[in-house]
Amino acid sequence: MIRRPSFFASTDSILSHSFSFFTFTTNSPSSSSSSSLITLPDSHSKPISSPFYNLLPPTQNPNNIVNLVYSTLKNKSSNLYHDNDINSLILHMGPLQISRVLLRCQSDYSSALTFFNWVKNDLGITPTVQNYCITVHILACSRMFSDAMKLLCDLIKLVEFDGVYQSLVLCTEDCNWNPVIFDMLIKAYVKVGMVDKGFRAFRKNIEACFIPSVTACNCLLNGLSKFSYIGRCWEVYEEMGNLGIRRNAYTFNILTHVLCKDGDTNKVNGFLDKMEEEGFEPDLVTYNTLINSYCRKGRLDDAFYLHKIMYIRGVMPNMVTYTTLINGLCKEGKIKQAHQLFHQMVHRGIDPDIVSYNTLICGYCREGKAQTSRSLLHDMLGNGICPDDITCRLMVEGYAKDGKLVSALNLVVELQRFGIKIPEDVYDYLIVSLCKDGRPFAARSLLLRISEIGHMPKMSTYYELFESLCKFNNVEEALILKSEMLNKNMKLNLTGYRSIISSLCRVNKAQEAEDLLQEMVSSGILPDLEISRAIVNGYCKEKNIDKAVSLLKFFAKVFKVHDTESYNAVVKVSCEIGNVAELMELQDKLLKVGYVPNSLTCKYVIRGLQKAMELDDEISGHNMLEV
Repeated sequence: MIRRPSFFASTDSILSHSFSFFTFTTNSPSSSSSSSLITLPDSHSKPISSPFYNLLPPTQNPNNIVNLVYSTLKNKSSNLYHDNDINSLILHMGPLQISRVLLRCQSDYSSALTFFNWVKNDLGITPTVQNYCITVHILACSRMFSDAMKLLCDLIKLVEFDGVYQSLVLCTEDCNWNPVIFDMLIKAYVKVGMVDKGFRAFRKNIEACFIPSVTACNCLLNGLSKFSYIGRCWEVYEEMGNLGIRRNAYTFNILTHVLCKDGDTNKVNGFLDKMEEEGFEPDLVTYNTLINSYCRKGRLDDAFYLHKIMYIRGVMPNMVTYTTLINGLCKEGKIKQAHQLFHQMVHRGIDPDIVSYNTLICGYCREGKAQTSRSLLHDMLGNGICPDDITCRLMVEGYAKDGKLVSALNLVVELQRFGIKIPEDVYDYLIVSLCKDGRPFAARSLLLRISEIGHMPKMSTYYELFESLCKFNNVEEALILKSEMLNKNMKLNLTGYRSIISSLCRVNKAQEAEDLLQEMVSSGILPDLEISRAIVNGYCKEKNIDKAVSLLKFFAKVFKVHDTESYNAVVKVSCEIGNVAELMELQDKLLKVGYVPNSLTCKYVIRGLQKAMELDDEISGHNMLEV
């Protein structure tokens, strides 16, 4: 028997209860396209009771708004908005009037819901907690549980727990109601992901002597388990026993999962004994849960022991059982046994599905046996099972790990021929893999091919291909790709500019590299030491000392980049030319912008001076011979 809590209020107190949870606004209906917002009186406003209103016709009397709306609803009017009598009095439609109309509609849930939606959606009024709760009670009492659950979920997202619970209880004094609504509250909180509040509702129901059903308890247990509230799961389980709520197989299966999730599989046997004491035999779900837990922990002996026990107890393993065991064997590297179990499953009349095939394919790919995986793929197709995204990804990655990228590309072509859609990330993976394997032209060819079928790779894939082309000095192709990227609103970053500038300098195109430097700076990207070094060394390689010196000074003055390595490269080339006067002048110029000679600089200068002296001696000897 359900005992009423002491905090129930009288009918009058409910209707005059504070409606201060929301601010109310409404759009005034009119034929005009624009509508003005009208602020409705709050819950503390007294009912309109001016004696002069009683002199007005009933359709113009604000005190008659409840009767007018109810009468229209009773006549099954489909659109309250088009009732002129009601429209003229909408200004007086406050929270109290809304509750009174709803209470008048208790015997007709359809009218109550129509009116509630009209207020909320057409008038633009935000209903109060009490308006919601009255409507929910009416729907639940009429066994319209789906509609009631929807409104309840909307309400609990808007209002704090205490406000919802108290209002649901208060409204029972004036409404026809069904105790199931308090079970539904627990389920609603779990459904919207507020599992902690679902647990509070469970506790609150017990305090108010609303004993939860086993269905509500199971729903709460399932939610608590998903959010890893392990301790609270056992609290609910114990409370169910204290309250005399008969636990069912679903309860025990959830708690078996909780034990496995908590990592305490050693307690499972004791729990199964408890389950059997209460008259419940472990079912297929129980065994599958335990087998999965044992496989994840690498306890394959225990998993296969349970597999045997299932047959002894007359519980036939299903696809999930076999796939779980196959996956456990594959993870342990026992691929041969896994394939044997796969065949055993087929011989026992269980047709493999995409998951079981993918599990075995994954095992072979992990062992570097992509060719065997391909045989399984053909077996799948022969059995009418279409490979999914996971199958394609596993196969391509398996070939790539074996260093057989050509086979991976051929596989993609073969799958396309069978009409199988290739996941877009597989194309990206192949392009990146080809780049890392030093095949940028093959990657570029694949990019062009997939672009023709409308696939646009990720930005990171474009960057990977661009840098790979630069790395192998394919500067012309890299510059073409750069233009394509620009057309797709992909701008080069610092890494990209560094790659192309370095590549251009390596192929003696320092001037083009300098042009890109200017483009980079104008786009707001500042050069770093590597870019400075690449361009200066590029000009040194071309024996263009003046340009190299000019850039050294430019980087030092504008970007505060002083690269001793570049400085020494300029000194080295100058020394090789052997013009001592120019060398000394160069030293002075670079000293002024912050370049300080080191031991390597001195070594180059000494060699330069030595070379200049040798050159002077050769000239002097030649002159003496002529004399």
